[in-house]
Amino acid sequence: MHTDRTDRRGHRPGRGAGIPERADDARWRDAPWNGGHRGEGAGRRDGNGWHRGEPDGGRDGDRRGERGGERDGEWDGEWDKVTGRARFAAEYSPRAALAYAVPVQATIARGEVRNVDSETILTLPGMLAVLWHGNAPGLGVPEDSGLALFQSPKVAYRGQFVAAVVAETLETAYEAAARVRVDYAAEPHDVVLRADHPRAYRAWEDAPGEDGREAVERALREARVSLDLTYTTPAYHHNPLEPHSTVAVWEDQGLVIYDSCPGAAAVRDTLAELFTLPPSLVRVITPDAGVGYGGAATTRPQTVLAAIAAQVTGRPVQVTLTRRQMFAVTGYRTPLVQRVRLGADGRGRLVALGHDVVEQTSTTADPAAGPGAAGGPGRPVCEVLYDVPLRHRTHTVVPLDVPAPSWSRTQGDLPGVFALESAIDELAAACGLDPIELRLRNLPEADRPGSAAAGLAACLRAGAERFGWAGRDPAPGVRRDGRWLVGTGVAAAAYPVAQSPAEATVRLDADGRFRVRLAAPRMRPEERAALTTIAAVVLGVTPERVEIELGGEGGAAAGPPAPAAAGGDEPEDVVRWGMPVVRACEALAAMLGEREAHPGVPLEARARADAPDGGHAFGAQFAEARVNLDTGEVRVPRLLGVFTAGSAADADALRARFTGAMTLGLSMTLCEEGELDERWGGFLNQDLSHYLLATFADAPDVAALLLPGDGPAPDPAEADRLTGLGTSGTAAAIANAVHHATGIRVRDLPIRLDALVGRLPTG
Repeated sequence: MHTDRTDRRGHRPGRGAGIPERADDARWRDAPWNGGHRGEGAGRRDGNGWHRGEPDGGRDGDRRGERGGERDGEWDGEWDKVTGRARFAAEYSPRAALAYAVPVQATIARGEVRNVDSETILTLPGMLAVLWHGNAPGLGVPEDSGLALFQSPKVAYRGQFVAAVVAETLETAYEAAARVRVDYAAEPHDVVLRADHPRAYRAWEDAPGEDGREAVERALREARVSLDLTYTTPAYHHNPLEPHSTVAVWEDQGLVIYDSCPGAAAVRDTLAELFTLPPSLVRVITPDAGVGYGGAATTRPQTVLAAIAAQVTGRPVQVTLTRRQMFAVTGYRTPLVQRVRLGADGRGRLVALGHDVVEQTSTTADPAAGPGAAGGPGRPVCEVLYDVPLRHRTHTVVPLDVPAPSWSRTQGDLPGVFALESAIDELAAACGLDPIELRLRNLPEADRPGSAAAGLAACLRAGAERFGWAGRDPAPGVRRDGRWLVGTGVAAAAYPVAQSPAEATVRLDADGRFRVRLAAPRMRPEERAALTTIAAVVLGVTPERVEIELGGEGGAAAGPPAPAAAGGDEPEDVVRWGMPVVRACEALAAMLGEREAHPGVPLEARARADAPDGGHAFGAQFAEARVNLDTGEVRVPRLLGVFTAGSAADADALRARFTGAMTLGLSMTLCEEGELDERWGGFLNQDLSHYLLATFADAPDVAALLLPGDGPAPDPAEADRLTGLGTSGTAAAIANAVHHATGIRVRDLPIRLDALVGRLPTG
């Protein structure tokens, strides 16, 4: 009898979900993350066993010209981070003495704040202020907005900021926050997501008339094979390594914010609205960022709190959230209920598709933001995968007494692809077809060179050959390896090659230097150098006279909008910014030529480059799953992804990003689940001891293959934004592999022990 203790998801304490049983397994021993010989290419090893990224192997690296170091002929933009020299938002030290604010979170899910005992707290040594709706300054947004801190007594969800303390030291602030007494008038709350909720509203619907819903209903009834299936996914939380942090400083020139956010321009505009300031008086400076996954894509409450506290106290104020606080106020992917209906003819060709999505949102969320803002499929790009004559889609949103959700790691493609690709796999079984063959039969113009589907077809075929699909027994639950059931699964994936418009501002200062401003979160040293050279060539000056300023750094006013990074630590690209930089420099050069005729003309120019519609990139995911007959434990020893992103200049770096994204997909399939307690309306597992995350150790063999492809593929510099493509198909591939191993179809994520135990074969 297998006696290892496992939790209900099949994970052993202290071990990953997919770690091989034998520690001397070759795939385990040689894995790069385990220090094996395949991983030694990450850097040179000196005589003392140190890995060096610098060309001279030096340890100090204090010379600014060597920022980032050099690794095998390439600049390593992460060198400052791993050596501790990178400065994050919480590490900014203003000239004036820094104060600290700690929020007080609501302990009810719905109701009102009657009173906050501030007088007693203010008697503590080192206290500066206690903020709540009874004394906070007004903000320029409606009281029911999620960012309208302390503007109303209303409590909209558990964990909402209802008060805050500001103190001389962080220790004093934490102690004071723990002592604050808040009196509530609690009301019954509602946090249960269901499709028939009385407050549910239809966000959008495709062609509700005869050509849409009714035609699909009729085709599904008349189809040779018809399926009606429901899939659910839980709440997913971001959990980046860097806590959300902000330092706010009010100066004569306006508000200065040091924040870890991918989109400095969006934060600037939001703060300008909140504090009724012109955007030119708000500077958002984004140093090295470790926050991403969608948790920092928009302005979060800690940024607003820092600005309010700095305004009230007249001091620079820092706010750094704890891990538990992040679960309520930094967004999460909404749980989803997806009903997928498929109809096919006798040859397995799709004749109709119905896709109905239900998701939750907060009562403070803006309905105009659309369902995609909550992390649901929105208008699902996953349905560009197949040629379906008739389709009808609906998206229903349910406002509940919960925090506002957002997209997480990918857009809404992950849960949408999970539901659709699981249903396609079930359709293949119902039609008696191989899952790859059924997908190939339904790709639009898959045999026409240059079509988007040709790239996906190439991914499916190349992946099948490399993964060993040809030897697969189609019958589920028949392959065994000792006490393990073994199965394989496949899923297709699509991801938008989207680009945001970018603007550049170029200014000639009195010191004769040209400053190029971009509201970007960060940039690799080599990318900054490339843009510097581009600007210098257009302006006809030496590169020494050109500086690139990001996120308002260098004392500049708020820069122009630029695309937000896909993740908090992902670099932006030169290709996208090159054109607006060139155009702005050309405009400034023309102004310089007219300077004698117009001596009073300000020497500053701005240019914008609109982004083209990039279509979609495609991929195919393959997974091997092993399920223990005694415990129901699921392990994933192999993952393979094949993607039409092969035009990337740095293929090795992109493959590494894809393998990381696939590991996140494994995490979301087997481990992650935000567990909401219906009784008190909050998330239960608000730490990394109970909110489980997979690592590379949970998937010993993860590989990514890049194909040139004939369909639309990202530009070389755009490809690193598409790592979400590596996540979107992984969940369905693993779930399909679990079905092939066991014969049990699991339609609810994560795949837990209770979905398998008691249903597995015996003997």
